Amino acid sequence: MSQRGGSVACDVRFGREVFSPMVPAGEADFLVAVEPDQVAVNAAVLNPSGIIIEPSQFRAEKLHSKKSLNVALLGALSRHMEFSEEAWIAAIRRRLPEKLVEVNLEAFALGRGH
Repeated sequence: MSQRGGSVACDVRFGREVFSPMVPAGEADFLVAVEPDQVAVNAAVLNPSGIIIEPSQFRAEKLHSKKSLNVALLGALSRHMEFSEEAWIAAIRRRLPEKLVEVNLEAFALGRGH
């Protein structure tokens, strides 16, 4: 957990054979950075064909809420993963309070390029 303005990193691994929760350097398929200054700091985790998803890929004024940037980043990530768009949308609906669903679905669609 970050304290006093420090950064936070999280590894997510899934597949048929996952032997460690940590992604070794140079083996990550995706790097999702919520803060632009974290791209260079964490770029070493990417494999040579890895994909970086970062806030600069979106025009902030297109988001109805700056707080939904993380969901826009998920939308961009979703274009590269084998989960259906419907599964992502269902997860957003399931995990967020009803009053936040629509603004976050708009952010997700922005990230997907709709």
